[in-house]
Amino acid sequence: MKSVITNQKKGAMEMSVGTIVTIVLLMTVLILGLVMIRTIFRGSIENIEGIDQAVKSEISKLFSEDTSRKILVYPTTRYVIIKKGEDNLGFGFSIRNTGEEEREGSFTYDINAVETSCNINTNAANNLITLGKSRNSPGVKLSPGTFMDNPIFVRFSIPETAPPCKIRYSLEIENNGVFYDSADIDLQIKSE
Repeated sequence: MKSVITNQKKGAMEMSVGTIVTIVLLMTVLILGLVMIRTIFRGSIENIEGIDQAVKSEISKLFSEDTSRKILVYPTTRYVIIKKGEDNLGFGFSIRNTGEEEREGSFTYDINAVETSCNINTNAANNLITLGKSRNSPGVKLSPGTFMDNPIFVRFSIPETAPPCKIRYSLEIENNGVFYDSADIDLQIKSE
């Protein structure tokens, strides 16, 4: 009888040690998982800041190569591909004041859909732009011969329900209320 009680205590002790080891292993995996997730998110934020800096550098380089350019769009292909369900992706642009007069320019802009290849009407296509659709008074102030230090980023939010489609947007810029320049940018919505 004594050996049965001893065996039960021994079994209970082994189960307790097994439970403790399991808990320690699970906590270790949980901590490693949290560290990995934090690292991934930190990397994403650093990548976004790196992309912003890369866009600024590329725009500065392109403006310095051609001093007659009034507007620069990045990507330079003016073609943006975004998958359904994604947001905060888009394009950047910068304006240069090519004026030679002493007067500072006040630049405003507006972006509108002008053509679609699917059943999305232009009003619905305009609603896909979440940030950077327009800038009105007072506008961007630029002295003659200078360009924007920080480009403007236009962000889209593509819902899961959007059909695969191509949309052409027109970026129109005015300087002190007078037409200055324009550019077309194409957006392709992909399902996968």
